[in-house]
Amino acid sequence: MSSLSSPEASASLTASAAADARRSASAASHEAAVKRRRRAAQWHLLFIAVFVLGPLVIYPLVRLVALSLSGPHGIGLQACAAFFGNPETRGVIGTTLWILFASAGLASLLGVALASLLFFKPFPGARMVTRFLELFVAFPSFLVAFTLIFLYGSQGSVSIGLQRLFHLQAPQLDFLFGVGGVILAEVVFYAPFVVRPTLASFATLDMRLVEAARSLGASGSMVAFKVILPLAWPGIAAGTILCFLLTLNEFGILLVLGSAHLITLPVAIYSSATVDLDLPTAAAGAVVMLIMSLSLYALYRQVNRRKVKGAGHGR
Repeated sequence: MSSLSSPEASASLTASAAADARRSASAASHEAAVKRRRRAAQWHLLFIAVFVLGPLVIYPLVRLVALSLSGPHGIGLQACAAFFGNPETRGVIGTTLWILFASAGLASLLGVALASLLFFKPFPGARMVTRFLELFVAFPSFLVAFTLIFLYGSQGSVSIGLQRLFHLQAPQLDFLFGVGGVILAEVVFYAPFVVRPTLASFATLDMRLVEAARSLGASGSMVAFKVILPLAWPGIAAGTILCFLLTLNEFGILLVLGSAHLITLPVAIYSSATVDLDLPTAAAGAVVMLIMSLSLYALYRQVNRRKVKGAGHGR
């Protein structure tokens, strides 16, 4: 008689069929659990969109755009035409961009220089300085403006000290309430925002490459520009773009140190909404700022994604 008809073979086939059934049941149960989790995630996302993002983000943005497109006879471009047709708008945008590139550019250079000093040339107290810079980003920006006033204003301690030291008739420091003071305050406040991403980027460097370049006779500047900068540029670029984004939306420093002749886009929007009570024109300017901010944020996300991918490849 064939072995296939033996009791052992029958029992083996029965056990195999039972194992297949258990695997099928387990796979079906796992698939059902995955579907339940996916459905629950979709409901959570819908809940967040409707009850959190809806009233706090989506509705205000929709109302802002709708207000910028409103006119006396319904939807129109009168508000945009009034904003861009104003002869002062070009000067406001030019002033905004000038302060943005001057402040964010200098803050980025200072931030990279501070990060390089703290990482490559550590000194006693460097860790404490790093912790202070991390804490500094939590301060409101207008506190920096008031601090500079208390130091370099006409009645500030430094101004009074120089006046008494050199027997001057009046304080000689008179630069705060204008472009100079705004740029100084924004550089002081936003440089730490560049330090932290740059330090994090330096921490991912393979220091063996740096040591190899030095052992081959490369100078310090050559090592910096040929080895360190190409490897660390995603973190530096991310910090720089973040600095530009935050400086673009700065308002507290401008409100404290800005003068009547220093009108930037945030100040013009604020003035249109609160002084002129022209909400459609203010909304049109706010939409322009929103587009600029979202463009910088999209660029920041793209650069930061490259930074994360580079760090993953490095590991």
